[in-house]
Parts: sequence; C-alpha cells; structure tokens
Amino acid sequence: MKKIYFIGINGIGMSGLAKIMKCKGFEVAGADISRSYVTEELEALGITVHPQHAAENIKGFDMIVASSAIKKDNPEYSHALEKGMKVIKRGELLALLLNMEVGLAIAGTHGKTTTSSMLGSALMSLDPTIVVGGILPEIGSNSRVGESKYFVAEADESDNSFLYMKPEYSVVTNIEKDHMENHGSLENIKKSFVQFMDQTDKEIIVCIDCPTTKELTEGREKIKTYSSRNSADITASDISIKDGKTYYRVNVLGKDLGEFHLSIPGEHNIQNSLPVIYLADKFGVDTEILREAVGKFKGAKRRYDILLNEDIKIIDDYAHHPTEIRATLKGASSVESRPITAIFQPHRYSRINFLLEEFKGAFNDADEVVILPIYSAGEKNDYGITEEKLLEVTGHGKGKVLKNTEEIREMIENGSEDRVYLFMGAGSISYMAHEIAEKHRREK
Repeated sequence: MKKIYFIGINGIGMSGLAKIMKCKGFEVAGADISRSYVTEELEALGITVHPQHAAENIKGFDMIVASSAIKKDNPEYSHALEKGMKVIKRGELLALLLNMEVGLAIAGTHGKTTTSSMLGSALMSLDPTIVVGGILPEIGSNSRVGESKYFVAEADESDNSFLYMKPEYSVVTNIEKDHMENHGSLENIKKSFVQFMDQTDKEIIVCIDCPTTKELTEGREKIKTYSSRNSADITASDISIKDGKTYYRVNVLGKDLGEFHLSIPGEHNIQNSLPVIYLADKFGVDTEILREAVGKFKGAKRRYDILLNEDIKIIDDYAHHPTEIRATLKGASSVESRPITAIFQPHRYSRINFLLEEFKGAFNDADEVVILPIYSAGEKNDYGITEEKLLEVTGHGKGKVLKNTEEIREMIENGSEDRVYLFMGAGSISYMAHEIAEKHRREK
C-alpha cells in the first residue's frame, strides 16, 4: 500500500496524519473545499490538494481516509465505497500508527490538545512522533515524525474514534457532556471512556479533580491520579502568580520535583501539566530540561494565543464549551490587569441547545461579553436557538449581540484603550481575531 488519499485533508487532524504519511514515504493527496495556511504547508511537502471533491481524484489510490465531517453523499466517499476501495476513518489510521509504538494517548472533554502538545514539547529530547489537534509552536506544525518509540497523540472522543486506540499509557483529563448529537447521554460517554481506559496496556493517568473521572478510577487497576486540589499520586501545591506566570511545586509518588512555572494562565493548565511532568520524569527526561520545557510552553495555537499586546490586547482561544469558557476567563482574570471583553462565537445549534443551561454564569469573570452569530458547522437550526436567548441565559449584566467583523472592529476602535479582547469559539472567529489584530497593528 503506497498511495493514500485524504477526504477533507485541511482539517487539523487530517492534515497532521497526511504530513506523517508523506514523511513515511507514502504518496499522499487529498481534497478540501476550504483553502488555508494548512493547504500551503501540505503543498510545500509535495502533497496535491484538490479544491473540489470529485470521483476522478481518487483514481489509483490504495487507501481512502475520510474525515468524520464527511457525509456519505460526498462524491469521493460514495465512489470509493461503490468501487470497494479500502476506506477508513481518520481515527483508525491514527490508532494504527499509535498502536505500533509506545502510544501515549491524551483523552478528555477539555484540555487534551494543550496536554498532548505540552507532553510533546516535554519529550522533545527523546525525539517523539507527535499528532495533536493544534499547531505546536515548538515544531510549527500539528505533527512531527520522530525516530524514537514514543508516539504522542490526542484521542478524540467526539465520534468514539479513540476506541480504535490501544495505548500503552493514557491520560484522562475530565469527562463532561459534549457532542451529545453523537453520544445521547453522559452515561454513554462514560461507557466509552471506560472502554478506552480498559484498552490501555500499562498506566492510566487520571485527573480526580473532575467528579466523573474520579468515579471511574474506583476499583480499576493501572491507575495513577493527579490533582491540584486533592491528595493524589501526582500533585501541585504552593500555587502563586507573579508577573503573569503561575508558580507551583510538584510532587510525584512522594518525590518532590521542586518548583515549576507556567507561562499560560489558569488552574486548569496546572492540572494539564501534571501528567506531562509525571510521564516525562518516568521516561527519564532530565528534571531541569523538563522544568524549562514546561515553563517555556506557550500553548498550542488558539489556546490563549496572544495576537496583539499593545495599547489593547487581543487573544485568540478555542474555548467553546461552558466549562472551557469558565476556565479560560478565570485564568485570564488571574493574570490580566486590564478589563476583559469576551467575544464569543457559539458553536453548533445542537451544542448550544444541549448545554444551554450550563452557560449560566459562564462569562462572570469577563467585564463585558459580546455574542456573535452562531457558527452552524452545516447544521440547521431545528432548536429555535438565538444569540439573544443565549445572552439572556448567561445572566451577564453587561452584554450585547453583534453581527459581524465590522461591528466588532467598530466596537474596538471606539472603545477605551487599555483593554483585553478575548475572542473565543471553535468556528471562524479565529480569522476575525487575526484580521482585526493585524489591521490594528498596521494602523497604529
């Protein structure tokens, strides 16, 4: 098998795997109707990216890899099935690669991209292979091919594709209701995580600050626990904030590893760092090298990504679930001295509908909140959800609904200086944040 075709190749997960397979010597091509910087990166590697999906594109390929977002009526997908070609999901290919190595799979409703990215950074001296759901600044990409046995990957529970994985080590950051259009209930999500944990060969490192994950550790073998609040195998203590950095001491299985610090804010990121420190220490990374790697880690792209820090500050963040929004704003308020305006693009009508009540109080740590039009991701609004209804549910005393980039730009230009604008969401809002930051920089 020498030729692999990716349907939806520009996706953050798909493009990472396409790069890895190209580096492994396979002939790789794909199609995507959206063009971005990812397209340019793929083409620079010699990967053909078709701008349209067409049956003739897949002629002569041995394997077809389909993004979970691809519908059955996609001409490439339907043609491949009709011709009996080998078709697999992105998660299956990722699992095939990971299961052959010392697989380190990071799962959880929130924090898996940050944790897997930080782990990849911390293990860089061991030359790992990395596949994450964000751009890692240290490698300038969402993937790298290493020469060692270590394979760091983000494990996606949204469509249960993480159940293809049989890692040697796994991390579970937290478990909450999300992607309910696929799972239906929290109980179903828990069952999936139990199966994922039971498929882990050596150790499962679990955050017990989340009640659901703590519950799943009971009576289960191969468990190591971590916490920033409770007694656990791996703990953080003496937490303090100074000059925008978070300092804390780390204890691993009774051994004091000394003080670490983070350049990214929030208690949730302290929690994210604990399994990273544990695994890197376990695999023999020098403590001082590890301390430096954790301290220098700036986050994956779109995870508290500072785009502009002048008279105003513009930050781009992927937070779109109410819990992520709370954690991001709590972290921001702990390190930012200026007032914070949260600019939020809701993601999917179904998600807002299923989680509507959980948005109550989610923006309380912001001084002001702006709600943008809901990013549909191709869904129809069968739920009667509106931006005005969401804003009302948040209960924020100082909020408004704006409709487009121009209105946001006018708000920022006419607003007071010395303010933080935190753009949040999983849709197209990142492009808006980058455009506004760049325009503001040019005009100043």
